[in-house]
Amino acid sequence: MYRFLARRREPPPIGPAGDDAELLAAVAAGRTEALRLLHQRHAPWIRVRLARRCADPDTVDDAIQDTFVAVWRGAHRYRAGEGEVAAWIWTIAIRRLISTLRRTGPAPPATPYDEARLVTESAEDAVLVGVEHGDLGTAVARLSPELRAAIQATVLDGLTVKEAARLLGIPEGTVKTRVMRAKARLRGYLA
Repeated sequence: MYRFLARRREPPPIGPAGDDAELLAAVAAGRTEALRLLHQRHAPWIRVRLARRCADPDTVDDAIQDTFVAVWRGAHRYRAGEGEVAAWIWTIAIRRLISTLRRTGPAPPATPYDEARLVTESAEDAVLVGVEHGDLGTAVARLSPELRAAIQATVLDGLTVKEAARLLGIPEGTVKTRVMRAKARLRGYLA
């Protein structure tokens, strides 16, 4: 008579040790605690990387918030085995930042004293900060968001054209063209 009340199957609790693909599958199933864990795991490093591209903390915060809203809404689109969840989330984050910068205009370049720098830096980071905040950093900040994203993905992040194309969601030829245009404009700005 009361069988329907007897044993309702609850999903098992999600622990912090769950891998990203399992968490994303749980997000796709509508489990908010999985989204919270993904946010705790990925928002700090995303904030640091986005802060290198935009000095306005409000813009960075908006991009991160938009990123995790998009993860919540689109988790079902992620296909396990097609790449790392972190790379998928980063792709969303950089696209959200670019979209925000298109709407609001270019942000001032990041300064060496931003909060993001309070995180312990590697030697590579120290060199990049020197590059980003000298004349070259000023010139890169003058580029349009599309050109800046292409040059940052290929030069600063060290991605191949194919990887940059996948990250930015544009064809490889478009990445090559944008990098070529960005380099030409940078030469002009630095001359």
